[in-house]
Amino acid sequence: MHLKPVSLFKRGALILAAAAALLSAGCASNIVNMTADTLAENPSGIYTITARVQPDKTELIKGSLHVSIVIDGQIHPMTLSQLGDGIYEYDYHMPAGRTEATYYLLINYGAIRGKTGFPVEEYTELRTIKLANRYVYTLDAIRGPIGARIAIVGRGFTPQDVVYVGSTPARTMFESLNVISFAVPPVAAGQNYEISVNNGTTSQKVGTFRVDGLSLTVNPSEISLRTGGRATLNFMLGSPAPEGGLLIDVSTDIPKSVIMPEVIIPAGATTATITLQGGQPGTGSLFVSGVGSGEISVPVNVTAR
Repeated sequence: MHLKPVSLFKRGALILAAAAALLSAGCASNIVNMTADTLAENPSGIYTITARVQPDKTELIKGSLHVSIVIDGQIHPMTLSQLGDGIYEYDYHMPAGRTEATYYLLINYGAIRGKTGFPVEEYTELRTIKLANRYVYTLDAIRGPIGARIAIVGRGFTPQDVVYVGSTPARTMFESLNVISFAVPPVAAGQNYEISVNNGTTSQKVGTFRVDGLSLTVNPSEISLRTGGRATLNFMLGSPAPEGGLLIDVSTDIPKSVIMPEVIIPAGATTATITLQGGQPGTGSLFVSGVGSGEISVPVNVTAR
């Protein structure tokens, strides 16, 4: 481009203005980094760094804009993204064995102010991306009754993980590195609880879960049996069990006297029947935790043959 000569005074003023523009460019007001500092680890090892670039179009010389990323000491061009106008991206291949990388974004373009053209360089502050090999995506349901089995989808789960419903630990089942599930514990129904996953060292919040109540009746209301003898116990819900079935929390204060299986009402069903076996002689109770209707106590008496 051809520029008309200017006086020494004007030229000096323009040089100072250009220098001032370059100095102010360090704040990179025209670059918005859209990349999170923590990224979920993926099998490809490729992580997209994205930025929105918005130079002053009244000063920008058309076709002069170059957007780059400086990472691992190397400059790489960023390309226009399909996400929208002015958005650029770069797919970074994280070297094997590394979990973080430091970088900054850089733009270069020609600008014209008045009749004078000058180069502009802007850059962002240093940023570090870190990979998370353990993270939580979501709950597969946001509400359910006590005993309902709820799945959590994420990555990096271990058999040592324990799900907490508020401050109450829940029975937690390790399904895989990507899925764990928990049975909603007998907490007060009709309330919202913060769900978190604790591995003994760190705790990660998952989301909010509302615990609903279900009516439950147990028959018979009391049980008498002899050592080695058997008796049946029936559980009846006021509405069908949720998807995944409903785990009923049954405990006893005479564990050596009563031998009993786990109680699960199948999904869509309203009843379940278990068989109790008499152990050592003793007198106590079975305690069926609420599902929203409070604790149910069933007296048990086991006598010797």
